[in-house]
Amino acid sequence: MFAILKKEIISFFASPIGYLVIGIFLITNGLFIWVFKGEFNIWDYGFADLSGYYFIAPWIFIFLIPAITMKSFSEEKKQGTLELLLTKPITNWQLVLGKFLGAFTLIILALLPTLLYIYTVYQLGNPIGNIDLGSAFGAYAGLLGIAMIYCAVGIFTSALSNNQIVSFILAVFVCFLMYYSFEALSDITSISIENFGIKAHFNSISKGIIDSRNIMYFFSVSFLFLYFTKLTLTKK
Repeated sequence: MFAILKKEIISFFASPIGYLVIGIFLITNGLFIWVFKGEFNIWDYGFADLSGYYFIAPWIFIFLIPAITMKSFSEEKKQGTLELLLTKPITNWQLVLGKFLGAFTLIILALLPTLLYIYTVYQLGNPIGNIDLGSAFGAYAGLLGIAMIYCAVGIFTSALSNNQIVSFILAVFVCFLMYYSFEALSDITSISIENFGIKAHFNSISKGIIDSRNIMYFFSVSFLFLYFTKLTLTKK
């Protein structure tokens, strides 16, 4: 598994994709939070708060993470190397987890520089330090949970098709449904199903309250999609 993980990370940074992903994520967030005028701009908002960033980041992830994971198995199948991997002395679980952890590590690397946002807002507060650190780190825990699920979804859709574009579109569609559709349906139908979606759990943990139900949700949904990926590989 660790050999697969190492291979994935090296492949990310051996090509421009790793740097491109991190760069796009940082630049897009930075523009919305510090440059573009609007409700997400901290200067316009007037409070020592990063709620604009916490709103934008999950939506950027919907497109960014599928772009990372779309080649995980699709490229292997297209190049004919998947069969070779499946004959190696590793289990399907080890192969799936290696691919998953490789993509998840890249997202962690993309998130690390944004910790400077917390420090900057901390210094800009009046008085200095006028920021709710509990909710800030709760929100980052939620972003990691979202990244876990999106990576698992992307790995699964990549295993379904040998076409990277198809894998990308499927992953974007499923991630969007998982993040927003349950809340939207709950609003339309007045049926309380929003807790089946990612957004409700992210909003909850963003308040700084680490609830075990939210943690279990992120891990269980991620495991479910990784299990589907393992079943797909087993059939092959």
